[in-house]
Amino acid sequence: MDRLHLLENWISRQFPEKRFTLATASADASFRRYFRATFEDGTLIAMDAPPQHEDCGPFLHVAGLFSAAGLHVPEIVAQDPVQGFLLLSDLGRLTYLQAMDDPDSADRLYRDAIAALLKMQMASRPGVLPEYDEALLLRELRVFPEWYVTRHLKATLDASQKAGLDQVFAQIVQRCLAQPKVFVHRDYHSRNLMVAIPNPGVIDFQDAVYGPITYDLVSLFKDAYIRWEEERILDWLIRYWEQARAMGLPVPADFAGFYQDFEWMGVQRHVKILGVFARLWHRDGKEGYLRDIPLVLEYLRKTCSRYPELTPLFALLDRLEENPLEERIGYTF
Repeated sequence: MDRLHLLENWISRQFPEKRFTLATASADASFRRYFRATFEDGTLIAMDAPPQHEDCGPFLHVAGLFSAAGLHVPEIVAQDPVQGFLLLSDLGRLTYLQAMDDPDSADRLYRDAIAALLKMQMASRPGVLPEYDEALLLRELRVFPEWYVTRHLKATLDASQKAGLDQVFAQIVQRCLAQPKVFVHRDYHSRNLMVAIPNPGVIDFQDAVYGPITYDLVSLFKDAYIRWEEERILDWLIRYWEQARAMGLPVPADFAGFYQDFEWMGVQRHVKILGVFARLWHRDGKEGYLRDIPLVLEYLRKTCSRYPELTPLFALLDRLEENPLEERIGYTF
């Protein structure tokens, strides 16, 4: 019996007196699939997480943490972690990304996203989520040369380029690890924030960790799926920083230092994303992520052009993409 039939039978056992239909709700970058179960009196979301590939435990654990922090996350209606099935409350169909068709709504939606993020960060404490440590940061960075450079671009790095990249990676990790630590959603962006009441609904948080305070801000403001002008990103970031300081979160007292932390964290995330998007295509056959690579490259190149320590990475990107060196543009502090 295939997974879909197993899931249908399991849901039927939870609600033996009710009829329902299942329709695909979404799929993400992992093996998880989501279905919307429609009953006469409402809808639920069914998660199918094949246990040989996925573990429901982290999702259940983080859902409890984030709910206690006051975030609007799905309620767990029923669970069978052994089979890899969860039934969740339905947070709706409209993502932040879809809602951005109306540009006037962006400030309101991002204000709500900042408020929810501050709640999550204020609830942070060590020892309850995995550490975003040196090993994990480096493992993510190394997806870039393996999958983006070698597999996607079919390029070969010489010894000097490899050494330069390793040196840059070490500096990136050092800068990220020096930041204060909080709860990190790890994919806090427009596809994982739902327009809901209360707003936002927060999903796809099972990979949450305890790590750098700017990470989720990069996910939110330098989103791989939607482009914002740097002036607007800067305005949102200042709003967050002012509120975080007022609430006593451990952000630097000097915005210039905070902005540099944000920039360096962005380099780590965007290097990782290039590798992950390439892997999703070449290993998993998920072609859709390829169209988002140019925006991620744009973020990465702009930031690398502003920091001399990142010149080896900037030069490598320039060679790989066969683009002329750009002027140093944008904001530095």
